This record gives sequence, structure tokens and C-alpha cells, in this order.
Amino acid sequence: METLQVAIVGAGPSGLYAAEAITGQDQYGYAVDVIDQLPTPFGLLRYGVAPDHLKIKSLAEKFQGIIDDPQVHFLGNVEVGRDITVDELRERYHAVIYAYGSASDRKLNIPGEDLPGCLSAREFVAWYSGYPDTSLPVDLDHPAVAVIGLGNVAVDVARILGLPAAELDYTDMPSYVLEALNASSVQAIHLLGRRGPLDVKFGLKEFRELTQCRGIGVHVDPADLVFTAAEQERIAGDRTLARLVDLLQELAVRPVDPTERQVYLDFWSTPTAVLGTDHVTGLEITDTRTKQVRRVEVAMVLKAAGYLGVPLPGLPFDERAAVVPSEEDRVLRDGQPSLGEYVTGWIGRGATGVIGVNRHHARNTIAALLADAPALLARERSGDALGLLRERGVAVVTEEGWSSIDAAEIALGATAGRARTKISSRLDLLATGTE
Repeated sequence: METLQVAIVGAGPSGLYAAEAITGQDQYGYAVDVIDQLPTPFGLLRYGVAPDHLKIKSLAEKFQGIIDDPQVHFLGNVEVGRDITVDELRERYHAVIYAYGSASDRKLNIPGEDLPGCLSAREFVAWYSGYPDTSLPVDLDHPAVAVIGLGNVAVDVARILGLPAAELDYTDMPSYVLEALNASSVQAIHLLGRRGPLDVKFGLKEFRELTQCRGIGVHVDPADLVFTAAEQERIAGDRTLARLVDLLQELAVRPVDPTERQVYLDFWSTPTAVLGTDHVTGLEITDTRTKQVRRVEVAMVLKAAGYLGVPLPGLPFDERAAVVPSEEDRVLRDGQPSLGEYVTGWIGRGATGVIGVNRHHARNTIAALLADAPALLARERSGDALGLLRERGVAVVTEEGWSSIDAAEIALGATAGRARTKISSRLDLLATGTE
């Protein structure tokens, strides 16, 4: 049986689902290198999923099983474009799959957006998730925060900001994050959406979780729940939407508990300027229906407006769509499919869909690869990527190194009575995970 040599750029869910699809087929032998710029695998699952969402995070056990396959190798702390080029990968593997996700953010393009205190939700999530190299000046010593967006990321951020720190003690958050949350002065969190309650992007399950959190009150203006006949018909025909409206109506009459942190759902609200001179002091908001302008005093603005892909040196990139151009998951170079290059996940289709969607996408990508396999196997290969990286002095973290990091985090967690405490310093991760 002939063996396909495959490199996957990105060790998050998309990349590991692609590895799973390769290991699950029986047409060809395989040898898979999963490459990531981080010293640790699991990508968005480790650094994007909320730390208190343990059921989803338990997928790490499944992904660990993929890495444990003897023919699958993890090569962490390797930046494609710096440590090894795209062309060098193409020379060394029959196929290269790009699965490196979306690492940037949509901008609001409003005055004051670059003021200190105005951050993307992605950056804030990276901070509380212990993402390496994150050195944000997160200041929670103020009473109010605005979160722009009404998707699941915005709801997650509001929940983490609103929960008493004691409710997060069991998570894998770094200790400095727990200390900052414990000392937080935030009492009011404004969730802003430019549309009304029938067009929110968050899921009912995720929002209901927020409303049930101990120590958090969620508020809705009853005036936002007055619907036209057409809207009422829409609600009646959509069971999930009807349940959401029922929940919103319940929240609209729920009494305020002054001991709780308060989350305010501000519908029909478009931010038009971040206010302040040297730091954020407020947000100017325009009502999308009446065009009336109001201001709220906040000292932090978190933008949850969506993720964007970023270009990789040597790889085509569609700047407008912020994806690698492809056709049936085959990379397009000069408008033509490039033999041996594939995409999967957000970098191929845009930042849409939850983690599970990537499994289906990965299977389609590998189906395309397998269809091309006879032509791929006919290509000559030159050398070994790991050998080249070591010749260049790159501190590669292999699966054995990751195992050492994993054990060290579990041991660190045990000192605080937790299952795990993340190591967030890249230097510490490399000291633990490299020879």
C-alpha cells in the first residue's frame, strides 16, 4: 500500500479533524505532520472555547487520540513563512492542507477605535484563556464595560466578566486571570446589537446559560419586545425564536437584584464613536431606528464583530473575503486548482460555523485529496521537514514535548485543587516541551 505524506498547517479542530479523516480511510497508508505556530495543539478548543464550557473542551480527549496515532506527528512552535516556507512544505509532502483558522478581527471603522481600552473580543478571550504571547493591558478597575455584538462570543465574554471569580476556580484559567477577575470592579456590562431581538446571532442555549448564572442579572427593555403583526407571525412559525422571545419577556419583568452584576441587552444600537483622549471613557451610540444619539460611560470596549483570516507568505489570499481562495477545497493559484494544496475550516470558508461543522468540512477536504491521490503519489518529494527545522535551530515541540507540557499543567493544577492550570508563557512552555 502506497503511503501519502501529508502536512497539515494548523493543529486546531479543523486540522485535527482533517488528520482524523486521513487516519480513518483505508485506501492508502499515511504519514501526517500537524504543524502549528503554538507550542500546544487544539487551537480554538484550547484558546477560544470558554474555560467553563467543560463539555465542549472535553473534545481535547478525542483530539489527543488522533495525535497519539503512531503515524501522526505534532510539530509545534513552528511558524510557516518564518521557520519553513510554503514552497518547502510543498516540496516535502505529497499534500499540504491549510487549516490555520482566522486570527484577526473585523474593524468597526469608527473614531476612537484605537484608543487604549478598546480591544477585540478575540484578544480578551485570548487573555482569559492563557494564550501565549498575550500581553494585553486588561484593566477591570472600572464600573462599566461595553461589548459590541450579539453573538455567542459576546455572550461568553459577558458571562466571564459577570461571574464571581469563585465560580471559575475550577477552570484551567491561569492564576493571574483569576486574580484579575476576583479584583474586578465591573458592575455593568452593555451588550450592543444593531438589530432587534429577532435577529440576534447567539444561540438560545448559550444565552439561557447566561441568564441562569449565579451573580448575574440580565435586563431587557420591554419596549424592545413590542412586535408588528408580521414579526408575530414570524415568531409563531419558529419554535426556537418563540422560546427566545418568551425568555426575553421573562427577563423584561424580572426584578433587579442590586447584589448582582448587571448585563444590559441594548438592541437597535450602533456604536458610532469610542470616546476618550488617552483612554476609553465612553461610547457614542446611535439608535438604528430613530437615529437618536446617546452616550454611555464605559472604560472598556470589547468588539465582538467577527473574525477574519490572515494571509500566509507564499499562499494565495483573497483580501476581500479574508480566505485562501479555493474550489472544492483545492487551493486556487492564478485561478486554477493547485495540485497538492487544500484548505479546510475557517481559512477556507470564512469564520462561520461551530467546532462540529469543521468535521464535515474536513471530510470533504480529505475526499478531494484522496481523489487526487494517484497524481499526488507520482510527485517527487525532497527531504524531511522536521530534519530541516532542526538544522535551522527551530525549537520544535513534538508530541512527546506536548505530553510533558500536558503533565506539567495537570501537576500545576493539582497544587490549587484543580484539574489543570494552563501555562501561558511561551518561554515556560518551550522550557517544558523541548529537549
